[in-house]
Amino acid sequence: MPFKNFGLSDPLVQGILATGYTAPTEIQSQAIPAAIRGQDIIGCAQTGTGKTAAFVLPILDRLIHAKTAKKRVARALILTPTRELALQIEKAIQGYGRFVDLRTLAVYGGVNIKGQLNTLKCGVDIVVATPGRLMDHMGRGTIDLKYIEVLVLDEADRMLDMGFINDVQRIVSVLPRKRQTMLFSATISQEVKLLATEMQKSPKMIQIGRPRNPIETITQSIYPVRKEQKMDLLVHMLGDSQMYSVLVFSRTKRGADKINRRLKRAGVVSVAIHSGRTQGQRLLAMDGFKRGTYQVMVATDIAARGINIEGISHVINYDVPAFAEDYVHRIGRTGRATALGDAITFVSYDEQKYLRKIENFIGRELKSELCEGFTYTKSDSLQPQPTEKSKSVRNMSPRRTTGRKLRAARRPHRKAAKHRII
Repeated sequence: MPFKNFGLSDPLVQGILATGYTAPTEIQSQAIPAAIRGQDIIGCAQTGTGKTAAFVLPILDRLIHAKTAKKRVARALILTPTRELALQIEKAIQGYGRFVDLRTLAVYGGVNIKGQLNTLKCGVDIVVATPGRLMDHMGRGTIDLKYIEVLVLDEADRMLDMGFINDVQRIVSVLPRKRQTMLFSATISQEVKLLATEMQKSPKMIQIGRPRNPIETITQSIYPVRKEQKMDLLVHMLGDSQMYSVLVFSRTKRGADKINRRLKRAGVVSVAIHSGRTQGQRLLAMDGFKRGTYQVMVATDIAARGINIEGISHVINYDVPAFAEDYVHRIGRTGRATALGDAITFVSYDEQKYLRKIENFIGRELKSELCEGFTYTKSDSLQPQPTEKSKSVRNMSPRRTTGRKLRAARRPHRKAAKHRII
């Protein structure tokens, strides 16, 4: 069904088509009509299914049709946990709304506040904000939220995981009671349900796919390996020409920097992204990874929520995440929409407890692969079996490959995605 069948305004449909999209995803097909009717919504869908457009398009359509005051005031507020997500949502709004006269501002920390202050003085229609910086503006009295008609909580589960619950509640307390509230999340925990109860009135629940389970287009596997051999295993795997765009996850900022340094010494073109980097550094890293300048980007969980890049071939969990929900969010960076993707997790002996939590959470046992020269023998519970899929890895020499050989082996050939998700 084309977007125009939703009854969206003509300039908005033109903007959607100008971005190259013609058909909505399942979450969009269910959420957009309900949102246009003004219903509160709880949208649960996994990463990469098009949740952003599911709330952005109804907001734009509403503001286009609504009568406005002579002075431009903020009428829609979108809360999101990270600055990368705030910037991505702002970019999406500007793309779809390119033919309409609406102003959007992303409000986030890590940058000089003066630019945001100047834009707010001129007036905006839509504010996309991280909770901390929005609270800063509220304390300064530089933002007026009394005209907000629509509130969106994007990545609500992550918002709570990052400890933003008190800030979110304070922000919501100053908003008009008469408003539309939409909450979108990859998982719906009891905490998210409680938050929805506090903020919404008779919301429409939209569940796409099975809850908790990673999307079906991702091939998931684990590699038992001693902790001290993880880096050598990673370098060997990156010599595979199929690993042309790889996202590597570390549990800590320090760990991410260490992995990045060792990859560079091995001749791998890589970059690290985490909350300890400046906004400028993070944007440059993201842009370089998108363009293929870097074969590998090493990230932490907090930074990962802002990564929305098409064509990521592999996600590698260098460290097993302590929380099962983070595993789902991590691997959701690959295999977006109908594209295929691979998720690989390195599991050392002392990380088995985290692996069991993940398997219980997703309701399945992950397949264990064998890489010759990289394993451990302390565990009776993990008995890796060679498979056809692991042949290319098993046949690699366990010695570290030189930088020159790695560069020759990689020769990235980025595959064009057949389907793009907005």
